[in-house]
Amino acid sequence: MSEGFYKGDTFRSSVDDTWTTPKSFYAKMHAEFNFTLDAAALEDSALCKIYFGPDHINPDMRDALVLDWSEYAPSKTVWLNPPYGRGINAWVAKANEESKKGLTIVCLVPARTDTNWWWDSCIHHEVRFIKGRLKFGDGKNSAPFPSAAIIMKPKG
Repeated sequence: MSEGFYKGDTFRSSVDDTWTTPKSFYAKMHAEFNFTLDAAALEDSALCKIYFGPDHINPDMRDALVLDWSEYAPSKTVWLNPPYGRGINAWVAKANEESKKGLTIVCLVPARTDTNWWWDSCIHHEVRFIKGRLKFGDGKNSAPFPSAAIIMKPKG
């Protein structure tokens, strides 16, 4: 498992960096893009039949940061709600690289416009700022940060 793919043994604890995708938000995006790969999921929260995740039953499907996403996305569209911790830079950089291989990748990320990862990997793509704050997973309260959807489409 790569450094930063969740936090290894603590990925299900309260100190993890996962923010389970809001289903209603995903449904709107899925209606537009028809995702066939969820690139960062847990078994109980995967939004596509094909997903990568640290608890995947198939060990070869556990580390999205080393896999070629285009081999697993029949529709050529990928959903990515990456872990939001310090490793997020590796995730958006990987998505940026995979989009250059002909994939459309929609990334749900915190709108952290003051970070290097935002400027290195996100700003060059379509950015959809989300009005208000999303409620992730089973949370009763909204997230303590604004969010954005980054639409990474193949160039050319």
